[in-house]
Amino acid sequence: MQLSGCAKSQQTIRVATFNVSMEADNYRSSQEFANQDDSTLLFKHLATGTNQQIKNIAQIIQRVRPDIILLNEFDYTHDASIGPEAFIKNYLNVAQQGMSAIDYPYFYYGPVNTGVGSGVDLNQDGEVEESGSDAFGYGRYPGQYGMLLLSRYPIDLTNVRTFQRFLWKDMTNNQLANITHPDGTPWYSDEAIETLRLSSKSHWDIPVQVGDEIVHVLASHPTPPVFDGPENRNGLRNYDEIQFWSDYINADETAAYIYDDNGNRGGFNGQRFVILGDLNAAQNEGDGERIMLANLLAHPKVLQHELPTSRGGENAKKENPNAKYHTAQWGLTVDYVIPSKAGFSIINSGVFWPAEGEPDSELVKDREASSDHRLVWQTLRLK
Repeated sequence: MQLSGCAKSQQTIRVATFNVSMEADNYRSSQEFANQDDSTLLFKHLATGTNQQIKNIAQIIQRVRPDIILLNEFDYTHDASIGPEAFIKNYLNVAQQGMSAIDYPYFYYGPVNTGVGSGVDLNQDGEVEESGSDAFGYGRYPGQYGMLLLSRYPIDLTNVRTFQRFLWKDMTNNQLANITHPDGTPWYSDEAIETLRLSSKSHWDIPVQVGDEIVHVLASHPTPPVFDGPENRNGLRNYDEIQFWSDYINADETAAYIYDDNGNRGGFNGQRFVILGDLNAAQNEGDGERIMLANLLAHPKVLQHELPTSRGGENAKKENPNAKYHTAQWGLTVDYVIPSKAGFSIINSGVFWPAEGEPDSELVKDREASSDHRLVWQTLRLK
């Protein structure tokens, strides 16, 4: 796969998303700190600068060299010095296997709903657990599967909008009424409905100053539409987490129900946006609520484009006509860079997935090499 360098111009940026699987459970069997059941394992590895899996992730980022990149499944801690700052200093600022080091002077890193107890029995097993399936978002500990945005351009932190605590019930035309037991009775109790948040992690609107222009990064990581039962509570939550962005970018009465964590109401207020993240849904295959993902991609405010491709994905499942668009090792398109129609044109794009035998293919051999997802990127011209 050939990657042309991103032009050093205020008018051109490379934007990417990458589910990096950088959460503590992923490192429990590694040689360092082996078999420790410890929610701080990621941060221990970030401090060493020697974990090969994280070095490979850094090498992929150095290879693609995005100006702005969202990392999904990067554990959250309130102490940024042991999280993003350690990753930047000990891995990204260090040249990996002949690549040039890369620096991200700016980042956004905030709390998420995973592992945060809801105080109610969400999975209907008769017990209220402090984490797991009774958390606002599934996680063994608070902050698991978090999000991190890295940027080579300044972030307008004052005007970031987050929607971590937005209640699902407050969403217009939500799917809660369709989540039922086999006999048709509601799955969630009245208490649960009054408590449950929409975002399994969070939804973020992050303004990035690119020269004289503002680019809004709309970041999220909806719940996987599996690991539930016939009530389909995760599938329908995934649907509504994606629907949220469709409503938000309408920026009209459709978005009037939306309020952020500071109490400000309404939808998108800007010109350019890029929706980034592992959306855990595909429009043509898989277990997700495909229609909502298809609706988002076809939204009148989204720039219509062919999805990024890779030769590695295509070769992995040659019998599947969608394989060249796949972004996950297990064979689905779930990770997206979705730019607005306003203010952008696409120069080029790709999925970092070298075919077997090509240079750097060892970096994506399996999850242990880097991640079970692939970095997805687009080079965009501002206009």
